[in-house]
Amino acid sequence: MLKLSRKTLLALEAVIDIAFNARPEPVQAKEITARQGVPQRYLEQVMQQLVRAGILKGVRGPRGGYRLARERRRISVGDVVRVAESIEDAEEEKAEARSDLGQRIVAPFVQTLQEELMTRLDSVSIEDLCQQARATGVEADDRPRADFAI
Repeated sequence: MLKLSRKTLLALEAVIDIAFNARPEPVQAKEITARQGVPQRYLEQVMQQLVRAGILKGVRGPRGGYRLARERRRISVGDVVRVAESIEDAEEEKAEARSDLGQRIVAPFVQTLQEELMTRLDSVSIEDLCQQARATGVEADDRPRADFAI
């Protein structure tokens, strides 16, 4: 079965988390890691790639964090998957077909499947998944934040 990598799932969940829990202040990485149960250092690597790709915007400072760089209806699942998979591609060795059968039959078949999958992922927006989350009863993290302004 074709599977998305752990980093890809993490990136997708993080972007949806930011979109779903959007409020006037940016969403902090520690909040995302608390909800997802992953180490912050692991998440930060993925988040920085999403910032570089223009999917997220990093906000510095004591109330800093992340927010979407564009409207959530303008970010597709495919956009996020491409960024996360590019991290994975850089980290692992590419498997290539060695036989004539593999090069002429298996590789083109797999390439077609990947293209069909990306077309499907491009057709789903982050907004679509946020609406689905609301429809299934997922609640946003609306806890009030402490205000340390004096």
